[in-house]
Parts: sequence; structure tokens; C-alpha cells
Amino acid sequence: MRICFVGDSLVNGTGDESVLGWVGRLCRDAHGQGVPVTSYNLGVRRDTSRDLWRRLEAECTPRLPAECDGRIVLSCGVNDTTWEGGETRLPFEESVTNLDAMLAFASRYPCLVVGPPPVDDDGHNGRIGHLSDAFAERCGERGVTFIDLFGPLVDDASYRIAVRAGDGAHPDSRGYERLAAVVGANPGWWFR
Repeated sequence: MRICFVGDSLVNGTGDESVLGWVGRLCRDAHGQGVPVTSYNLGVRRDTSRDLWRRLEAECTPRLPAECDGRIVLSCGVNDTTWEGGETRLPFEESVTNLDAMLAFASRYPCLVVGPPPVDDDGHNGRIGHLSDAFAERCGERGVTFIDLFGPLVDDASYRIAVRAGDGAHPDSRGYERLAAVVGANPGWWFR
């Protein structure tokens, strides 16, 4: 099994002093359960859904040849909703359109979407929550598993503390452990 984890700095694991992030933890656990996984962490800092859409095919195609069990995990949204220069980095409608385009490409593989997690800013969280709901709806329309991080974590005091211990957006290792636990416990996750 080969999995391309395509996303932003939260996919990359930025701020995790163990350098595993949630992706590394899930893949480590899969190996521990006897599921051999080759993971490609394609998380890039500050990437929006527009950036992911632009690089998705070029990143995934050579890593997922037809003869392998190739899969894609998409995760983005926090950067799309970041307030910068008097507006969000991307308009809401474009973020949803970008996700839809990525899902169309990824339909040739087993694919799932991990939604954006909350940050340590209530105003930003309002925008993240709205986009997460729209992403969940679009995934439902396309029959793609959506794993919600925002709902389970927005009122989770321990996660908020882990994000504060980081830089306000990226948690420390305790927060990434929590992210991995939420993803791994979801019935739609591929191995548990």
C-alpha cells in the first residue's frame, strides 16, 4: 500500500518535536499492526487548496503506479481561511471548487479527506468550521470519506493547550498525537 498525504504544514507535522506529525503516527501504527505502508508526506507550509490542486497530479502520479495499492489522503483548509491583507487567503467558494476538482482527479484511487483542525483563534475557527462543513458536504456528494477534525477538537481543552504550546496554529507533539487518534478512530480510516 502506498499513500500520498497531500496537504499543508499540519500534514507535514510542523511544530512536532518528535517529527512524526499525525501522518507519521498513523503509518507507524499501521506497521505495528502488520500493514506495510509506504507513505509520502506531501505537506507544504502555507499551501492552500489552490496550491494542492496545482500540484496534485504531478505529485501523486509517479508515486502511485497502476500496479500498486495506491491511495490519496487530502487535507487542507486552515491556510485558505487565514485572514491576510483584509481578506481570507482564498474565497470560500474557490476552496470548495478546488476540493471538488481534487476529488475528481483522486477518484481513480481510494481517497479520503481529513478536514482542517481548529487553531487558537476563535474568529479563525469560525471560518475553519464553516469550510469544514462545506468540505464534508462535498465529500458526501461524491461518496468520499470525510474525517472531521474540527468538530471533535474545537472544544477539546487539551488540544487547545497543545496548539498554544506551539505557535497558535500548529500543535506540539501532544496535539499531533490527538489528531492521529481522531483520524485513526474514525470508521472510515483504512487501517485501525
